[in-house]
Amino acid sequence: MEGLLQQIDGYCERTDASYWSEPVNAVTNLAFLLAAWVMWRRVRGAGLPLATAMVVTLAAIGVGSYLFHTHATVWGAIADTAPIAGFILLYLFAANRDFWQLPLRWALIATAGFVPFVAVTLPAFQALPFFEISAAYWPVALLIGLYSLGLRSRAPATAWGLGLGAGLLCLSLVLRSVDDAVCGAIPLGTHFMWHLLNGLMLGWMIEVYRRHMTGERIVDPISVSDGGRL
Repeated sequence: MEGLLQQIDGYCERTDASYWSEPVNAVTNLAFLLAAWVMWRRVRGAGLPLATAMVVTLAAIGVGSYLFHTHATVWGAIADTAPIAGFILLYLFAANRDFWQLPLRWALIATAGFVPFVAVTLPAFQALPFFEISAAYWPVALLIGLYSLGLRSRAPATAWGLGLGAGLLCLSLVLRSVDDAVCGAIPLGTHFMWHLLNGLMLGWMIEVYRRHMTGERIVDPISVSDGGRL
């Protein structure tokens, strides 16, 4: 129990152990709640239970991250990271079952494959300068990119949507990673921008899934330039 109460000081904005030592990092978690609210309105009544579960998990990410950036404890870090892990696995299962149209058993097996995928790729990111700061998240961006490439023929519009999501995640990871490095020049840091972009990215990923399941068009600029064909 005592270990769960241990304080964590890992961000530029935090200067002491007080509750509001990271006000901007704390308040910008509203981006996750706003994205969840927008997507709740878009998936409500669509008969998409997995999308609804994603929305709930997205809201939990915002709450967990708020708790971490205010309490700054080990238990807060768990509240922060557990919903993120849950969202990743939930979305991966949905992608395996509905994007790739795998039977339930194989969708579950492919989702479980995320663990060895991270085990194989994580050391490579940990060994790279700059990438090691956010090494736990880079395999996720890589996997989204791989799914985008793999789905180009089967579902080109969805593939484009996933590619955009991977790009947003990469940009947000860069901003997360430079937080400490720019601390001297920008006392506020850049971690709050990770929250803003990640809220946008996760909301967009749910939207990609919603549009795939409902058949609604995702505008692909390449297809538009080729006569509007998707």
